[in-house]
Amino acid sequence: MKRTVLELRQSKGGRLVMLTAYDFPGARLASEAGVDLILVGDSLGMVVLGYESTVPVTMEDMLHHAKAARRGAPDTFVVADMPFMSYASSERALANAARLMQEAGADSVKLEGGLDALPAAEALVRAGVPVLGYIGLTPQTASALGGYKLQGRDEAGARRLLEEASALERAGCWGVVLEMVPAPLARAITQSISIPTIGIGAGPHCDGQVLVFHDLVGLFSGFAPKFAKRYAEAGALIRDAIARYAAEVREGTFPDAAHSFDMRDEVLKRVYGG
Repeated sequence: MKRTVLELRQSKGGRLVMLTAYDFPGARLASEAGVDLILVGDSLGMVVLGYESTVPVTMEDMLHHAKAARRGAPDTFVVADMPFMSYASSERALANAARLMQEAGADSVKLEGGLDALPAAEALVRAGVPVLGYIGLTPQTASALGGYKLQGRDEAGARRLLEEASALERAGCWGVVLEMVPAPLARAITQSISIPTIGIGAGPHCDGQVLVFHDLVGLFSGFAPKFAKRYAEAGALIRDAIARYAAEVREGTFPDAAHSFDMRDEVLKRVYGG
């Protein structure tokens, strides 16, 4: 049964399981496996569309993929990412969040950023849009943070993340994702707020965890972050299957009788005259 926003907001210590999914089969598999939440993340820019970052991902990209994921997991809580610049103003945030919920059927939206994202987060919550916050390493603005680096390691950075988590809670977010944050700091943040934290590269003390689908099953052959544990090597299995298919076509062993359709000889004779 699909979680409600109220249930999620009250799930401190509940070990929430979130996984990204970007299409019908991925979302269906995640739902069948029993995840609590599916995130249609703008990480699709890198793992599906082949971009070098999430910045080129558009609202049309997000709508396209969120619709497919929704169809694959109708009974699972789906969070859709607000892509780069889609919430640069409160007005733009409201318009784009409405599209993700009305057109794509998302149950919630996710915003990257702490204090800078507060006006948009507050406007969305006032309008009745469930919002998941996101702090730490924020991929959309990673270049401004000095690249894909651990956040909050020094005193100033740690204080900023604690402040941002608290501010997002006050803004009405139902939860906060922490990416690439030292485990002790993630624990302190988790203990300091009453809404759940969902970690990715933030250690074991968060109220939930999220991973990228392609990292988890071994479908992405690009950069693999330290926090991404592979539970399967599906990419190698798929590549081997394709290679075997190609070899059988070239050898003439596929298709065989078992993978072909027959017809009565007299019908063929009447048509072909053979």
